[in-house]
Amino acid sequence: MTRLAIAAGAFVFCATTVSAQVQARPPRPDSMGLVPNLTELVGRPTSELANVVTRLSRDYNSLSRRFDAENSPEQRSRTSDFLAGWNARLRAVEFDGLSQEGKIDYVLLANTLGHQRDLLSRREKQRSETQSLVPFADRLLALQDVRRNLVSIDPRSSAGTLAAVTRQVDSLRASIEAPSSPRAATRSVDRTIANRAARNVDEIRRATKSWHDYYNGYDPAFSWWIKDPYKKLDESLTRYARTLREKVVGFKPGDGQAAANDGPIIGDPIGAEGLAEDLRHEMIDYTPAELIRIAEREYAFSLSEMKKASREMGFGDNWKAAMEKVKDTYVEPGKQPDLIRDLAWEAEEFFAKNDWVTIPPLAREDWRMEMMSPERQRVAPFFLGGELILVSYPTSEMTEEEKLMSLRGNNPHFSRAVVFHELNPGHHLQGFMAARYNSHRQFFSTPFWNEGQALYWEMFLWDNGFQKKPEDRIGALFWRMHRSARIIFSLSFHTGKMSPEQAIDFLVDTVNFERANAEGEVRRSFSGDYGPLYQIAYMIGGLQLRALHQELVASGKMTNRAFHDAVLQGGPMPIAMVRARLGGHPLTRQGSAPWKWAEALPPPRPL
Repeated sequence: MTRLAIAAGAFVFCATTVSAQVQARPPRPDSMGLVPNLTELVGRPTSELANVVTRLSRDYNSLSRRFDAENSPEQRSRTSDFLAGWNARLRAVEFDGLSQEGKIDYVLLANTLGHQRDLLSRREKQRSETQSLVPFADRLLALQDVRRNLVSIDPRSSAGTLAAVTRQVDSLRASIEAPSSPRAATRSVDRTIANRAARNVDEIRRATKSWHDYYNGYDPAFSWWIKDPYKKLDESLTRYARTLREKVVGFKPGDGQAAANDGPIIGDPIGAEGLAEDLRHEMIDYTPAELIRIAEREYAFSLSEMKKASREMGFGDNWKAAMEKVKDTYVEPGKQPDLIRDLAWEAEEFFAKNDWVTIPPLAREDWRMEMMSPERQRVAPFFLGGELILVSYPTSEMTEEEKLMSLRGNNPHFSRAVVFHELNPGHHLQGFMAARYNSHRQFFSTPFWNEGQALYWEMFLWDNGFQKKPEDRIGALFWRMHRSARIIFSLSFHTGKMSPEQAIDFLVDTVNFERANAEGEVRRSFSGDYGPLYQIAYMIGGLQLRALHQELVASGKMTNRAFHDAVLQGGPMPIAMVRARLGGHPLTRQGSAPWKWAEALPPPRPL
């Protein structure tokens, strides 16, 4: 009998348990209840630079749409000129005459412009590293630049360009595939650089296709000259990307065009210098080694509390056995949306009863629920949220092993600890308020504000007794250990001290992840869709807010509700600037004084 069949007996028990806990839908407000008190909005102070930030945001987006061939010669040049021009204009603004809100926006603008210039330099270094593998990049990307400049095309000349590049690509591919040379070729190329080059080839193919499709069929001369050269070039680029992935990176034959959820996990570490730049941008005055020590301290607390809950469940210090029992409390297929709904309403009622933060009536009503696709669940094994909560749970197309891992990883006790992280007062409320207060600051969005704030709520509810049963505490501690582990494995990866495979093992060993979920977590972390600091932002941003709460609320300077509303209404920004805003700390053009927030943290609260 399979494990899934054995576990099926838990379905009836769990379904009964959940149905007994179904929450009544919160009463809907009448028409006036959906409308805010307008007198509280009239005359609300704002920043003198709000329009400046909005203008930069709009212009930058326009520039990005205009120069849409990623990393093309003209895109690099125009973006560099744009940032330099904005930086010069900003320096001409009289800083001392600005209000505190204006100074905050000035510092955030200068910080963003500086970071974007740093990223340009980083991409230029990465481009130089792949130059020998993709020497034809500029030549093909320039075709799209010329098209966007509305220059009349010479089809015959363009056909010659395509043919010449095809010969170059075929020669590069042969140097890797030829029996006499592959060892030397693959030995001299780093897997990370080869994987980056393969991605670049994919991007170049897409840009070249956009260029081709614009003219093809509309310009008879273009179609006559280009049809055969373009077909050969596209096939050549496809084969070259596959060769790089299979011969150098390590993809299995036939998977050369594998998507982000297949094949080996490579990632692209940015090194100590890159981490230092990114930490400066986030205004975090700690080194990666210091942040890892903070994470290890937080993990030690969670482990101690995990063993305490394990003992209450009768498993002694064998917390992994206790967690296995918790994982096996999943609800039957089809019932997960009901569970998520009930947990969301439960959390909202808990917050309303304690008056810790303002959750407007419309924010309690306007969120929606959808199911996550099986493909996306491979890189996002747990539900995701915001205005739209995406439920991750098994589908009929999954294998038996995949179904069981999804069931166990999304059990009610794990879910109870994070539904409010995704909805209210977490990501959904963040987006709701950011769109209505200081909305220009969405340009400064940072995971240390949004993910950190959602994680802060997890710690806040722990401190205030939301998790009473040992099973619920284990669910909450799983995520807390997970966020500590994220800091350790992501910073270790980017400094070359841990491979993706070691990161998977680390999650399985230290957090008791299901292996498939651990692989999805690591793949998601290093796929390139998230910034290098994204995974550390949950715990570090949460701890920063915890330290700020200690400074302003525990001291009696602000109430809980005033503090939490002020954080949300101020808009996204590094937490150091939230502190400067709420505490009125002096600012210069360079920002505020360094903040050693870890030294001001209150000790974690044992239960």
